[in-house]
Amino acid sequence: MHRRQKPSASEHKRDLAAHGGALSMSHNDTRSFFNFSQLVLSAGHLKSPPVLKHSKITYFEVEILDVQSKKQICIVDKVPPSSTLLDVKHKFHKACPQWYPSRVGLQLERNGPYLKDSVNIQSLAVSSIITLYFTDLGQQVSWTTFFLTEYTGPLLIYLLFYIRLSTIYDQVESTKNFRHPVVHLSCFCHCLHYIRHLLETLFVHKFSGGHTPLKNMIKGCAFYWGFTSWIAYYINHPQYTPPSFGHRQACFAALAFLMCEAGNHFINVALAHPSHSGLQACFPSPTYNPFTWLFLLVSCPNYTYEIGSWISFTVMTQTLPVGIFALLMVIQMSLWAQKKHKLYLKRFYPEVRRKAALIPIIF
Repeated sequence: MHRRQKPSASEHKRDLAAHGGALSMSHNDTRSFFNFSQLVLSAGHLKSPPVLKHSKITYFEVEILDVQSKKQICIVDKVPPSSTLLDVKHKFHKACPQWYPSRVGLQLERNGPYLKDSVNIQSLAVSSIITLYFTDLGQQVSWTTFFLTEYTGPLLIYLLFYIRLSTIYDQVESTKNFRHPVVHLSCFCHCLHYIRHLLETLFVHKFSGGHTPLKNMIKGCAFYWGFTSWIAYYINHPQYTPPSFGHRQACFAALAFLMCEAGNHFINVALAHPSHSGLQACFPSPTYNPFTWLFLLVSCPNYTYEIGSWISFTVMTQTLPVGIFALLMVIQMSLWAQKKHKLYLKRFYPEVRRKAALIPIIF
């Protein structure tokens, strides 16, 4: 029977050292793997870095040709797609300083309409090169300047005749003759009419176009200033004959005049601040204000009230110049009303189709 020999103490220590080293290495490897796993989990998913895509902006070149000779005037380059026609006009003005933006008229076709400044340049593009035709519109003035000049003249001219300057009337007749009350009433109504126009130009009206040719302002001033001089000369003349029915005719006509002036003002306010339904604008509808009820019958009640004012002024003064001026205003307002009525039919057909343009049934 053989005895098993016990390992010596030195051998036993060698075995423990070897076994302990192995355990130590295994423990360190596990701990390192655990730390690496925690690092990966905290960093999230492993992804390749995103590739940066540089967006390419397409620029347009606008070639501007003379509408008559078809010769190239200049090329406006590097026009962004978000630019408007007004931006192109400003760049064109830098290249050709003699033509400022309000004087420049641009067309897609030689006989086509002038493009609005608010048109987006991208909507005109068929390719990267856009060809436009240039027309010199001449000296321009703003619409505010146009109306202020046109309406200030009649106001001042009438007052010059009302005070009976010695250079206009005979001074002896002016001091002898008694002024009929209708002369003072006419001056009040005439001044009120043009003061209302001036205030509405400044605080009520919103002008769609920025400018108009200077020649239009000259023609408008010649018309209004000339007729005002003719009207004021007769009404304020020392030998002026009062209306046939005296105070009764003048008072009723003045009342109608004031009502038409009030109606015209309230209609202009309603047109300047139309009601809205969602995102689509609606045709102005009558409100609790009785002067706006004319919207039920006609599409342009402001012109209807304007005609009523001048017809009332004609009855009140009973003079031929006022009658002729009122007749011309009826013709002009009818043309404007028909033109605006057609635009209303395109935009608000269901609401406007049964309305007259100016006067119920007649126009």
